[in-house]
Amino acid sequence: MNCTKLIKQLIWPIALLLATLAFHGSAATQVESARIWPAPDHTRLVLDTGGQVEHNIFSLSSPARLVIDLKNANLKTDFSGLDLSGSPIKRIRSAPRNGTDLRVVLDLKADIKPRSFQLEPNQQYGHRLVVDLIDESGSRLEKAATPTVTQDSSGKRDIIVVIDAGHGGEDPGAIGPRGTHEKDVVLKMAKTLASLINDRPGYTAKLTRTGDYYIGLRNRTILARKYNADLFVSVHADAFRTPQPRGASVFALSQRGATSETARWLANSENRSDLIGGAGGLSLDGRDDMLAGVLLDLSMTASINASLGVGSSVLGKLGGVAKLHKPGVEQAAFAVLKSPDIPSILVEAGFISNPQEEKNLSTEWYRNKLAGAIMKGIDDYFQKTPPPGTLLAWQKQNRQGGNSISHYRIQRGDTLSGVARKNQTTVSELMQFNDLRDDRVMVGQTIRIPAS
Repeated sequence: MNCTKLIKQLIWPIALLLATLAFHGSAATQVESARIWPAPDHTRLVLDTGGQVEHNIFSLSSPARLVIDLKNANLKTDFSGLDLSGSPIKRIRSAPRNGTDLRVVLDLKADIKPRSFQLEPNQQYGHRLVVDLIDESGSRLEKAATPTVTQDSSGKRDIIVVIDAGHGGEDPGAIGPRGTHEKDVVLKMAKTLASLINDRPGYTAKLTRTGDYYIGLRNRTILARKYNADLFVSVHADAFRTPQPRGASVFALSQRGATSETARWLANSENRSDLIGGAGGLSLDGRDDMLAGVLLDLSMTASINASLGVGSSVLGKLGGVAKLHKPGVEQAAFAVLKSPDIPSILVEAGFISNPQEEKNLSTEWYRNKLAGAIMKGIDDYFQKTPPPGTLLAWQKQNRQGGNSISHYRIQRGDTLSGVARKNQTTVSELMQFNDLRDDRVMVGQTIRIPAS
C-alpha cells in the first residue's frame, strides 16, 4: 500500500512535467520586432524572435519577391512602421500559413540574391533571424576611380588612405557602461579623420562604410584593394570585462597571422588573379606554388614592416594627446589587417568599458584630438617614405633638388638595399631618383644618391 502511494506521488509530478514540456514545445515562436539596415551592396532585414526558428526562404520573379516561411511562428509586430527607403524593398506583407506557420513576403524593386542565418543573443539583442538582400550588380557601390590629384604637379597622384569604422548595423561592437556603442563612436571618428586627410594636398581618404550598416571583415580589405589603397586604417574602441583598463593602442599584423593568410591565399586559386591592388600591385596569376609562396612571403613581410613603421608614427602622435595602453605597436592576427599588399593598422581609440574614456569618446573635441593625432602620424610617415609616383614623393625630390647630390659606383656584392642603408635612404627613393624599374643593380653602374 505504501509502495502504491509512493508510485502515485511520483507519477503526478512526472505527468505534469511532460504536459508542461509538451505545451512549451508546441508554443509558437513569436516574431517580436524587425529592423532594416541598408548598405551600399546589400540590405539586412533582422527579425527578433523569441527563440530559434525553423525557416525557409525562396525567390519569385515577375514581379520580384522574396518569401520567408517561418515554421510554428506568429507575428507580434507591425512591418508598416519600417523605413524602407534606401532598400530594394517596396513593401512587406505577412499572413498565417497552415494554421501554425507564418509567411512573410518582401515585394522587391528588382531581383536580389538572398542569404539567411540565425544569431544567438548578445549584449543588446535576443535571438534573431537575419536575411541579407545582396545587390550582385553592385549598382550602389562606389567604383574605384582613376588616381585623384589634389594639387597640379604634373599629374602626380594622391596617397590613398582607406579608413574603416569597425562594426556597424546589427553589430554594435563594445557597449560602454552608459550605453555608448562602439560602432557609433568609431564612425564619427572615421569621418573626422577622412575629412582631415582629404583637406591635405596629396592625400585622398575613402571610407569602408559611411553609415550604420555592417560590412564583412574580408569585404573591408577587398574595398581597400578596389580603391588601390596605400594604407588601410581600421578604427575601433576596446573593451574589457573590468572597468580599469584604459588607453589607446595601435596594432599591426602578427607573423602568425601572416603565415595563416599566406596559406589561405595559396589554397584559393581564385585569389591569385584577384590580389592586384594596393601599393604592392602583386599578382600570383600563372605562378607555380613555390614562386607564389615566395612572392607572398616577401610582400607580406614588406607590408608588415611598413605597417609597423606607420603604426609607430601614429602611436607617437597619439601619446601626445591621450594615455597609451602599451608603449609600442602591438601585433595580432586581426582579419582586417591581413592584406598581403597593403600596409594596415588597427587603432584602438581607448577602452569604451572605462567610464572616463567612454565619456571622452562620446565628445567631439576628444575624437577630434585623436583623429588629428592619427593624421599627423600618417603624414609624418609618408613625408619620410612617400610611395613612388605620388605628389609627396615629387615634393620630396623637388626639395632635395637644390641640395648636393652624391654619386655612387656599384661594387661587387652591392645590393640596392645595402646602398640605401649606408646612405640613410630607402630602396623606393633610390629607384625613383634613378628611374629604376626594379631593385637590380650591376657592377660598375653609377647611381645618384639624394642628399639626406
